[in-house]
Amino acid sequence: MNSTDVKKRSLGVNFNAGDDTAEVLVWAPKAKKVELETERTENNIIPLNRQEHGYWHIKTTRLKPGETYQLILDGQHKRPDPAALAQEDSVHGKSVAVDLHAFQWTDENWNNVALEDYILYELHTGTFTPEGNFRGIESKLEYLLDLGVNAIEIMPVAQFPGGRNWGYDGVLPYAVQNTYGGAEALQHLVNKCHEKGIAVILDVVYNHMGPEGNYLGDFGHYFTEKYSTPWGNAINFDDAWCDGVRRYFIENVLMWFRDFHIDALRMDAVHAIKDFSPVHILRDIKLHVDKLMEETGRKHYLIVELDLNDTRFINPLNEQGFGMDAQWVDEFHHALRVTAGESRTGYYSDFNGLVHLAKSYSDAYVYDGQYSEHRFKNFGIKAEDNPGQQFVVFSQNHDQVGNRMLGERSSTLVSFEMQKLMAGAVLISPFLPMLFMGEEYGEPNPFLYFVSHTDEELADAVRKGRKEEFADFHAEGEAPDPVSEETFLRSRLQWQLLTQEPHQFLLKYYKKLIELRKSHPVLSRLDRKNLEVECNEAAQTLILHRWQDEQHVICLMNFSDRAQQVLIPPYSEQWQKVLNSASPQWNGTFNAPEYLAEDANIELPPESILIYQSSLNQPT
Repeated sequence: MNSTDVKKRSLGVNFNAGDDTAEVLVWAPKAKKVELETERTENNIIPLNRQEHGYWHIKTTRLKPGETYQLILDGQHKRPDPAALAQEDSVHGKSVAVDLHAFQWTDENWNNVALEDYILYELHTGTFTPEGNFRGIESKLEYLLDLGVNAIEIMPVAQFPGGRNWGYDGVLPYAVQNTYGGAEALQHLVNKCHEKGIAVILDVVYNHMGPEGNYLGDFGHYFTEKYSTPWGNAINFDDAWCDGVRRYFIENVLMWFRDFHIDALRMDAVHAIKDFSPVHILRDIKLHVDKLMEETGRKHYLIVELDLNDTRFINPLNEQGFGMDAQWVDEFHHALRVTAGESRTGYYSDFNGLVHLAKSYSDAYVYDGQYSEHRFKNFGIKAEDNPGQQFVVFSQNHDQVGNRMLGERSSTLVSFEMQKLMAGAVLISPFLPMLFMGEEYGEPNPFLYFVSHTDEELADAVRKGRKEEFADFHAEGEAPDPVSEETFLRSRLQWQLLTQEPHQFLLKYYKKLIELRKSHPVLSRLDRKNLEVECNEAAQTLILHRWQDEQHVICLMNFSDRAQQVLIPPYSEQWQKVLNSASPQWNGTFNAPEYLAEDANIELPPESILIYQSSLNQPT
């Protein structure tokens, strides 16, 4: 474990509060000389002093907040600062010196939302609003509050080429994308979210770097040839010179929490991180975050995207786990989508639909030791002792929508009734629910894959790769050009739809579901033990039974396209209706009985969910 100071940022250019001195620290073990070039007309070259382990350092009054600068390696190569907080206009150009202490925070009394209470909402800054920036997000906070969301998850904001990108092509992990508003605008957004009671989750990428503007290899041994990834050589977390790399990413985590007041990080595809060190980088990060929380008294969470079904990642440190607080569960999504009619191709081929959905409700992981036909091996491990708050589930997200050739959302793939059923299936689970921007009102615009690489050869390669990826889908048309601005604009939300039907019906339904999820004594508790699930594969019906103390809830789901008879379970003498997705209130046609007796039969409408609770007014 390295000795990174959790109290303050050390890498890059930093200003101490009330001091006009800039302290500069650069890790560049490959360089024989490192200089800093300012924008001044005279005396603008500042040589840095060599320190041990490849670090270069200087304290100077010749660089002020807001001024631009570059680093010069060996007297000839001008490069952006790898730990720059801002770029002037691109990943190739000058960095901007930022004083992180300048922002006036007003969230001293903010307490992070308890993880088990998170209602997550994933959004992409560039397409969430017409403004396409952090100010645009601020303008929608009242809307999100009214919806019932208490945690927004922002897709990556690290500086990327051009102004259009999902964010996973970032090459400067410390620099906040200039077209989104930069570092101060992000601080302002977080402060405003906390003012309104909303937690902020930031998506970060520690498994690879984007291809354009990636100059890290000029400075140090950031990459290793020991392992390969889908994006090329792996980031060097365990090879020679890895200490400097590990410090670089650990400090990045601490910066987001300490200096930007981010509440949680969502770490992209951690299964692609290659590290066989005695202390895995994720465990190392967790140890440092724990130290930071001791210092500040603030609570922060680490959420990972994980495709391994391996509880070692989410088990606590004292059980020799990596200590991650939660993980995404794609398998719940896959099982739900197949149950809702998705074709069993690609990674969906491993999922049979309803039976696997029932298993995910019970076990979180669908594959926890069984043979996977898609992977040609036994896969996964049981997650018996991990609480529900450690699993994030969803019916849509940026990957599952955007990695389709045409980027179709559920609103254009399934019926209106099925959209309501899928939303219910997520929000009644004993896991953390997440929405993808726009799903709550049935946004019909796609969410397409888009980039704005300025390197023409790279842009052409991306176009070609996208076409080749979907070569077998020619019957569906041509893959949209990811470099075209039109592709990006087509992915923006259409807020004017909120005044139209059936979008208003769906939005009101989501609000009711979220309110129920947050307020109901059973559904608000993420107890995986007090849960039973029963499915009828022939009828495509599923009954989820959950309880807390003497209160019971049954969720009756019909995924078929015709009405189905369901026998009411005998857990209560009388059941009282809580929600009916097929109600005329939500643009349906079915008036469900207000009360049901035990062992009664009810006819579930097609593609519907009915929720009943044990009646507080039991018959005498």
